[in-house]
Amino acid sequence: MGEPIRYHELFLDSRIRDQWVLADPTDEYGEELDPWQFFSGHPIALAGTPRISLAAPGRALDFSFTTLSIPIIHGRLVPLFEGLGLQQQIQFIPVDVVGQTAPFFIANVLRVIPCIDDARCERVEYWKPEDGAPDRVGDYRLVRGLRIDPSKAGDADIFRPKGWSSVLLVSERLKEALEDPRVGGIRFTEV
Repeated sequence: MGEPIRYHELFLDSRIRDQWVLADPTDEYGEELDPWQFFSGHPIALAGTPRISLAAPGRALDFSFTTLSIPIIHGRLVPLFEGLGLQQQIQFIPVDVVGQTAPFFIANVLRVIPCIDDARCERVEYWKPEDGAPDRVGDYRLVRGLRIDPSKAGDADIFRPKGWSSVLLVSERLKEALEDPRVGGIRFTEV
């Protein structure tokens, strides 16, 4: 039996100075799209091409997140994902980024996996009845020092952990591909 797959949280590289900050997507009429649909793990069919404006101007990155953590990637990264055979794990939704002529895409991750290893995380808190959000009772309220049980991830190369869906996790294989020096904007932490 081989060594278990290692997984990493993918996040924005805050060391990059003067990077842009992307607003959340709107439809072609400027109406805000429901951002939570991009965290559900399901394919999305949109009526038109979403638009993304800049929340703060700066240097365009190949891999960015909107203010609510929706991943946006430059078109030149799409072949990297396709070359690894990840078409069943990620959907690329064309998006117009204001002020950009280059192609950009919302990276809609199609897997949400129950894999958080509460006992190994630095700190985990759940919503309680006294927190005043009855519909959230029992859900994760805080996860610090995220750790997962890699055996629960199966063959996934890119996914979100169920219950803490603002996080994006990638396999060692995808991490290595994204560490190409021509790809800018991301860092990794092993989980």
